[in-house]
Amino acid sequence: MTIAYACILFMGLLPYVAVGIAKKGFEGYDNAMPRQWLAKQTGFRARANAAQANLFESLPFFFAAVIIASVAHAPQDRIDLLAVGFVLARIVYLICYIANWPTTRSIVWLFGIICVVSLFFQI
Repeated sequence: MTIAYACILFMGLLPYVAVGIAKKGFEGYDNAMPRQWLAKQTGFRARANAAQANLFESLPFFFAAVIIASVAHAPQDRIDLLAVGFVLARIVYLICYIANWPTTRSIVWLFGIICVVSLFFQI
């Protein structure tokens, strides 16, 4: 397994970390209606849930970029570097979202998108 493919696996699991943070302590958690419970949350729980949604939304673009670059035989070291850059950006993004640092979060988001777009230019 390449580093980039390991990044795909990691990114596939990262949204679940965000939702775990949103459900931290399960105060009043309703497992029968988890989405409705999450929709009513405020503060860090609401931000973690929003981060979860955004993390899921970013997956197809990232997965496609890594796979297409790999199939096109782009240099593996560059694919790995850009994939790791994206993963690190998304981890910092999650931290910024939960901490309520919107400007920093947007800058980190931009860095992540640049990594993904750059993967396409490796082809």
